[in-house]
Amino acid sequence: MSRIQAFDSSVDVLKALLWEHDGADKLVKLATLKQQWYTNNYSEFWNNWVRDVFNIDTANQFGLAVWGRILDVNMQVTSAPDVGKEAFGFGAANKNFENGNFANKSSNTIGLTVDQQRMVIRLRYFKLTARGTVPETNRFLKQMFTDEGMGRVFITDPYDMSYVTYFFEQAPNSQVQFILDNYDLLPRPAGVGIKYQVQPRPSFGFGAEHLNFERGNFGA
Repeated sequence: MSRIQAFDSSVDVLKALLWEHDGADKLVKLATLKQQWYTNNYSEFWNNWVRDVFNIDTANQFGLAVWGRILDVNMQVTSAPDVGKEAFGFGAANKNFENGNFANKSSNTIGLTVDQQRMVIRLRYFKLTARGTVPETNRFLKQMFTDEGMGRVFITDPYDMSYVTYFFEQAPNSQVQFILDNYDLLPRPAGVGIKYQVQPRPSFGFGAEHLNFERGNFGA
């Protein structure tokens, strides 16, 4: 997905040796050892840095944390306590098994997985650098979701400065849904609202309004 300019970190120290140095065994040995040091330390360091930090597609957790600082986006979500919610439990102040639910009695910090962090960084970067047009956004969504096997996602805009709609061909998985629920990162023009919906799938059935056995599938 990322388009990073090719970076050649190699250093050829032996180029400094001239034909007249061919007989200088100690000088050639010194240059050879220096070349080996550059190959094992300098080149490897920069190649690893590009892979683990600079390239968002391959960055590890440390690299994504660096990008989070640069783009000013938090990699943790703090959930507020459920005030007034009747929680599951025993005793005079709590509810029993059949009448209560689980609840947060205090604030809770939830860390994102590496895949979630990568998605947040991609969305944040695109939102900051894009113009917000429909064709540009749909190209990005194809790379972001469709090409990653998460189903087709596209955006429509009624061009009345009200809101844009994101259509998901299939329901987002729990990791994507968590990001949608806790971050405002889906690209849209400035000052325009946003909503999203899951496209219904053609389902199996009979009758004029349904599909038959050979042309339909089970759908939710």
